[in-house]
Amino acid sequence: MKGCMSTELGIVTVDAEVIAKYAGTVAVECFGIVGMAAVNMKDGLVHLLKKESLTKGIQVRISEDNHIAIHFHVIVSYGVNISAVTDNLCSNVKYKVEEFSGMPVDKINVYIEGVRVID
Repeated sequence: MKGCMSTELGIVTVDAEVIAKYAGTVAVECFGIVGMAAVNMKDGLVHLLKKESLTKGIQVRISEDNHIAIHFHVIVSYGVNISAVTDNLCSNVKYKVEEFSGMPVDKINVYIEGVRVID
């Protein structure tokens, strides 16, 4: 679903893919996040996604009243406090996506799909 905002000049429509791409770039800047993960349901394998395909690890839903729900599938760094990393991720993404889109973020779910050692 697309988010729609009405202005005095017309209607602005924002696609969920745009929100996903922006949220993904914000997420990978957070400390402790290695990257987005793609889960192969058939094999149960998790793959680290490259920067070009960040949106495959993110699902964005925009409700009829323009409220956003974001689901992240991430890989975190080895040795970090997962709770602290996810709290940081949620607060940064919520603030920046709301500022970027003008729509409130109601829910952010973070699924830790793996741990990687960073050199």
